[in-house]
Amino acid sequence: MGLMAAGVAALLLAGCQREPAAAEAPAPAADATPAATTAYFDWFEYTGRDAAFEAPVPEGSFRNPVLAGFHSDPSVTAANGKFYLVASTFAFFPGIPVFESEDLVHWTQVGNAIHRPGQLDFDGLGMSRGVFAPAIEFHDGTFYVVNTSVDAGGNFIVTAKDPAGPWSDPVWLPTIGGIDPSLFFDDDGKVYILNNDEPEVPVRYDGHRAIWLQEIDIANGKPFGPRKVLIDGGVKPEDNPIWIEGPHIYKVDGWYYLNNAEGGTGPQHSQVILRSRDVWGPYEPYAANPILTQRDLDPNRPLPVTNAGHADLVQGPDGSWWATFLASRNYGVDHYNTGREAFLLPVTWTNGWPVILPRGEGIPYVLPGPSFMKSPAEQAPMTGNFTWRDEFDTVELGKGWMTPRVPKTTWYDGTSRPGWLAIQPLRERLDTKVNPSFYARRQQHQVFEASTAMEVPAAGVAAGLAAFQGDTHWYFLGVRRGEGEAIEVFLEKKAGEGDPEIVARGTADAAKQLSLHIEGNEGRYGFGFDAGDGAGVQWLTRDADGTILSTDVAGGFVGATIGPHARDERAL
Repeated sequence: MGLMAAGVAALLLAGCQREPAAAEAPAPAADATPAATTAYFDWFEYTGRDAAFEAPVPEGSFRNPVLAGFHSDPSVTAANGKFYLVASTFAFFPGIPVFESEDLVHWTQVGNAIHRPGQLDFDGLGMSRGVFAPAIEFHDGTFYVVNTSVDAGGNFIVTAKDPAGPWSDPVWLPTIGGIDPSLFFDDDGKVYILNNDEPEVPVRYDGHRAIWLQEIDIANGKPFGPRKVLIDGGVKPEDNPIWIEGPHIYKVDGWYYLNNAEGGTGPQHSQVILRSRDVWGPYEPYAANPILTQRDLDPNRPLPVTNAGHADLVQGPDGSWWATFLASRNYGVDHYNTGREAFLLPVTWTNGWPVILPRGEGIPYVLPGPSFMKSPAEQAPMTGNFTWRDEFDTVELGKGWMTPRVPKTTWYDGTSRPGWLAIQPLRERLDTKVNPSFYARRQQHQVFEASTAMEVPAAGVAAGLAAFQGDTHWYFLGVRRGEGEAIEVFLEKKAGEGDPEIVARGTADAAKQLSLHIEGNEGRYGFGFDAGDGAGVQWLTRDADGTILSTDVAGGFVGATIGPHARDERAL
């Protein structure tokens, strides 16, 4: 099947939106246990108050990151007078959000490249597997996203005429190994696919990788002809550089520029550039590489931005060049609960070489925007300090919500009770390797509050708010019925292997509805509830260890998420 003919289904779950039921909608098995009573949530509210976002933004400037909360590996392209950006979502669904902007600063999510349950399946995977580092291109009226489904199929391409979707089913690339594929459309009509993979020669050390190039028949999704290594190891092979990856090629003034990440996605992360007069090389590295890194700066500096790299370049309508890239905002030197976020910086051309940021300079939180930037500069709710509220009052459920792995049943619903999010509880806890009934939104700040109003669930159901970094590191602030009129509010914690534990309890006797509250201040979290009895928020704790929700403690590549969760606790 050609790329243009790849089948699409009627049901679109872009951004967890639910349209009228269709044949491909997930449905419970015929022999499934009778469903538990639905849990209902009236609204969800999130407020962020980071010190890094307190500085005013002068006229004509903008705020970094442009996408706060985990939006790692951003890739960008220009199309039809606008810009489109995609980012990694790993094992979350919907996957690969598609953002649209007129100025590279103000971004709105318009869809997801992985939005149907039939496209991919992440069952059995940890949260930091799944879809890594997508790359987006636009050519002759078609959008292409090429990506790796790690441990779940390999490299693939999906396409769309409209970036909002629908997107095609994956066209698999079984001959392309490794990760981080991207496409390059040359001006002679030829199309190439790049990717990271093991080198031709025996691997000499951990992290020894190479960048490969091959021509591809884009109409049929078939690579063909010889494959060639463009970079073996990195720009200084004698230094045993690690994890050369995320390749992109651009053609500027007759030069082919090969742009790559190097050094891993932690504190040593960097961006390096090479160029050649021939797409096949040989490629000469820039003498002043890296063109972006933060590894040389004092780790104890205030409000640090770290881990910078994995950049993609794009040209604006005024001829200027800009780079999107990932970086992290740390606290306590090593911790970051907000994951790897999407930043934007201008590109300066120096003697024919693109430079994102000179060595030794810190990434600014506020800087002048493109000449074509729209006014005003308000970028909420993508970045900055703001309050955001979802009243669950629309038929479609909102973009930006996700769930771990791909649902096999449609357990979330915005229509059965207007103005409420209805969750049909599943039996799976948050430490499952399949899909739990957890409706998640990214934590975007180090200092934040999140709350929801909910009905007390029926007997046999626990429902509440979860703060989730992955299946081995999470908190669940839950509500369940006890004996008689007793209502138990509990805080469940999982921090590593083994069973979760209850670390705090409270009671909200005779309550019909209550609100739940989570607050975070870097590495300290609070969990409480308001039973509507005039006593205000009763805190189970305001000193829970929030570092278990940081990427460096939990491991992997994602950031923390927060949202409503319900589970069926009836005996099997």
